[in-house]
Amino acid sequence: MNQENITVNNDVASLDDDDFEKLVIQSKRPALVDFWADWCQPCHRMAPTVKKLAEEYEDRILVAKMEVDTNPITTHKYGIRSIPALLFFRDGQLVRQIVGVRPQEEIVRIIENYL
Repeated sequence: MNQENITVNNDVASLDDDDFEKLVIQSKRPALVDFWADWCQPCHRMAPTVKKLAEEYEDRILVAKMEVDTNPITTHKYGIRSIPALLFFRDGQLVRQIVGVRPQEEIVRIIENYL
């Protein structure tokens, strides 16, 4: 992955509509993308979990965030209607989506299932 093309904050990449295809869909490694918004309190509650997952899996998966209000194309493409929404991609395909605040252990089980 070319780190020059994305903003990384605390090990979590910040994606936008322009780089989603290249950095997630065309990626050789699995990706977990957190669709969120600054005004969403449940999203803020999920943020520490997403950060921990980025640290734990940094060499094995891409962990990224996508702000829904500033990225309408990708948000619409994947039918994001409720946030936080965690989407799991493998080999360019969406393989799992979970919505709402979830415990880290549940997300780890899902990640491990797709690695």
